[in-house]
Amino acid sequence: MRKNTIYSVLQQILPSKNGSSPPFFLNLPLLSDSLLPCSSFPGGATGRAAAPFVTSSPSPFAADEHQPGCGVNFEAFQMDSAGQDFQPRTFSIKLWPPSESTRLMLVERMTVNLSTESIFSRKYGLLGKEEAHENAKRIEQLGFTSADEHFKREPDGDGSAAVQLYAKETSKMMLEVLKKGPRITAESEAPVSDTPLGGDSVLDISGGKRAFIEAEEAKELLSPLTKPGNSYKRICFSNRSFGIDAANVAGPILESVKNQLTEVDISDFVAGRPEDEALDVMHIFSKALEGSVLRYLNISDNALGEKGVRAFSELLKSQENLEEFYVMNDGISEDAAKALSELIPSTEKLKVLHFHNNMTGDEGAVYVAEMVKRSPNLESFRCSATRIGSDGGVALSEALGTCTHLKKLDLRDNLFGVDAGIALSKTLPKLPDLVELYLSDLNLENKGAVAIVNALKQLAPQLEVLEMAGNEINAKAAPAIAECLTVMQSLKKLTLAENELKDAGAVIIAKSLEDGHADLKELDVSTNMFQRAGARCFARAVANKPGFVQLNINGNFISDEGIDEVKDILKAGKNSLDVLGSLDENDPEGEPDGGDEEEDDEDAKDDDDEDGLDLKLQNVQVEQDD
Repeated sequence: MRKNTIYSVLQQILPSKNGSSPPFFLNLPLLSDSLLPCSSFPGGATGRAAAPFVTSSPSPFAADEHQPGCGVNFEAFQMDSAGQDFQPRTFSIKLWPPSESTRLMLVERMTVNLSTESIFSRKYGLLGKEEAHENAKRIEQLGFTSADEHFKREPDGDGSAAVQLYAKETSKMMLEVLKKGPRITAESEAPVSDTPLGGDSVLDISGGKRAFIEAEEAKELLSPLTKPGNSYKRICFSNRSFGIDAANVAGPILESVKNQLTEVDISDFVAGRPEDEALDVMHIFSKALEGSVLRYLNISDNALGEKGVRAFSELLKSQENLEEFYVMNDGISEDAAKALSELIPSTEKLKVLHFHNNMTGDEGAVYVAEMVKRSPNLESFRCSATRIGSDGGVALSEALGTCTHLKKLDLRDNLFGVDAGIALSKTLPKLPDLVELYLSDLNLENKGAVAIVNALKQLAPQLEVLEMAGNEINAKAAPAIAECLTVMQSLKKLTLAENELKDAGAVIIAKSLEDGHADLKELDVSTNMFQRAGARCFARAVANKPGFVQLNINGNFISDEGIDEVKDILKAGKNSLDVLGSLDENDPEGEPDGGDEEEDDEDAKDDDDEDGLDLKLQNVQVEQDD
């Protein structure tokens, strides 16, 4: 098993509300990230976010990593410690039982996830805070009792098996609660077989075994829509593959209820079908739903390309009130992006637009930019992992300037480069409502990163999530980043992983986080080539922050003595060792590369004298602009 503390293990199954995916749990291999609501993405577009905690290999039908969680990568998290080479001095950790604070933290995290808008709340209703908290406490107590009894019967040393069972039982019970919905709708647990007589309701056939649907099964599954007086407004046909015969059954049924529908999820509904048949199925559904007045439409995971987009032409052309539109993992090329831009007549009401994991490129980005320009009310825009380079990045950045209500922007895992980064920096001051910003893996380098953080100082009061991992940022950019962070007092999550800060940059940035930042909960500075001095400073920066839950300093070159010092600092503060993430990829004997860059010369000289560097930078003052 990976040498995690118990909280960092449990965090894999209970991701946070800010910048990470919504609750996805054990035994859900059939759910695709295309089903996720707009506010649920962050963590993951690049593969950096934690995968759901599972105990068996995922189904062959599990969604591929499009995110990295909306996103959600259904990669198995194996709890096998047999093959690991533990170093007792550094990694001897007893995982069971969890501390009282960890258990309380888990209850709070579950409460947030149970009461947060998600695909489950769309299907079954949203739990109130009080009901969610009651269920969270009950679930945690039952899960703990079950795992503790197992540990007492079969002690396994570090308690990893008990943690595994704790996670498994907790996730199962959470899923049961979500499917039951709030108390007032508990009787509607199986909406497919029941016909609601009033109110808002959803017909969801995405559960059960994933398989091809033929005519007879389609008739049975969709029969609730044929009953007089039904009030279904939302349908979810995802993860069921319709053939031409099943589509011919579904078409007339959908046409009969299209005037009452407001939300349609037909993501991943032609999987495994020959292209010609898939296109015919799409056309049948499109024709049947033409003229419906939808606020939500999800056509993700259908490998559309231009042909697929045009197969949906009747449906798309008739939509003038869309508020949420998801076209993820659809093979959206330049021609497909052009078709989308042409076919949708109005995007003025659009609040959510997600294009994650497509092959859009620079040319396609121009057409996406046109859609963005026509969407002044956008609140959440995701265009991650779309192969967009510098020219497309500039066009997209400029277009975003019209979206003055934007709250969440995710552009991760593209090839923007410096010029697009500078273009984006000019747009950011026009987005006063921005709360979450995901800019990892964009090749920004120092120049692009500095331009962006200088612009962000104007957004500092409300920005809660900032991710700039994997951008080749080194110590030269650290003062500008630190100056920005100093005024960013609402920050809850900061990710600067996979850069080249080394000790010099790490110490400067850590100092900027020491004072204030009472809301900070997660800090990821893994894989930044820093050593003992940087690690100590980051530990000091978070040791006394109330509610802080995760410090990731993995993948660096921290000596054994440095690790001990980090632990002592955390123990002496208000937070316990539970906040320290895994150190399995730390190299205590490693050293940062000397580097050829001019700015690294002085740092290289000081690498062998960490104490001297720490003293040298300990009194760094980060000045704030008036």
